[in-house]
Amino acid sequence: MNSRVQSLVHDTAALAVRTLDAAEAARWDAYVAAHPEATFFHRAGWKRVIEDAFAHRTHFLLAERAGEIVGVLPLAEIKSRLFGHSLGSLPFCAYGGILADDDAAARALDAAAQALATRLGVGALEYRNQVARHPDWPTKDLYVTFKKAIAPEAEANMNAIPRKQRAMVRKGIKAGLVGEIDGDTRRFFEAYSASVHRLGTPVFSRKFFRLLKDAFGDDCEVLTITLKGEVIASVMSFYFRDEVLPYYGGGTDAARAVAGNDFMYWELMRRAAERGLKTFDFGRSKRGTGSFDFKKNWGFEPTPLHYEYFLVADEAVPEVNPLNPKYRLFIEAWKKMPRALANAIGPHIVKNLG
Repeated sequence: MNSRVQSLVHDTAALAVRTLDAAEAARWDAYVAAHPEATFFHRAGWKRVIEDAFAHRTHFLLAERAGEIVGVLPLAEIKSRLFGHSLGSLPFCAYGGILADDDAAARALDAAAQALATRLGVGALEYRNQVARHPDWPTKDLYVTFKKAIAPEAEANMNAIPRKQRAMVRKGIKAGLVGEIDGDTRRFFEAYSASVHRLGTPVFSRKFFRLLKDAFGDDCEVLTITLKGEVIASVMSFYFRDEVLPYYGGGTDAARAVAGNDFMYWELMRRAAERGLKTFDFGRSKRGTGSFDFKKNWGFEPTPLHYEYFLVADEAVPEVNPLNPKYRLFIEAWKKMPRALANAIGPHIVKNLG
């Protein structure tokens, strides 16, 4: 047996995979913070958020060698009569999947996840990878991500925006829009819930957003745009290392007339540049949607996301998303529902969509 094979056998034998203990969250996060391929969605705080907001079971796996963490895989299980039974890394998150120091640790976590999925009898195990890991698995070629470097100077960032979109940003500036950082999620929810209702999408609960703020502190920030004291738009952003990721956002009915959403993302970018951040992560979008086109208009180029599926009970990749034709009538009916009623019912539906 040559030395390379001996080393591989030794590393594999020395590995142990187990679930995260609540008292080890800081240790998990230290590993994530130091790993070059980590994302905000690998952080341990998602375990408590998903459990407390949605009552879903989580299975946060960590691989250890000689007492040191060498890999992590955050997983959550969704069991719904309407939308099926799944295990994924990570529901409600754009990115996820295995994070590991070496191939042996990655394989150990992968094997543990597949064994868990089989034992639970889920329809499918889903990895939300930025880089393909299993070319032999079924995939969903639907989502892309948009990322772009932030220049240190505001003028350079403004000039990098294509002309037509730049005009929209300037329209918001001329209208007198103002950006304010909120310490809570009250005004954010007002703008966000109005926006998703217009799209015919069920809204998350107020509790979910409060939990995000509580779990991630200053790394979860709300920027609200106002005009003469009235809420126009608001966005909840995540911060991770030198990146800003606007993740949940929307505008009130008044936003369109004053380019509220356009100004909001510019204001976020401007503030990020002042803080010395390097990357603006516009997050994921589905191909063929208005969100996709909006981000393209900003000069961002799409990068495919590799959502891969290990099928257990399912015979095909699940298609639980608004572009599925079978949800068309539901979406149109939801748009016509009174917003107060939609806000009351929505959280019970959206928690099972992932």
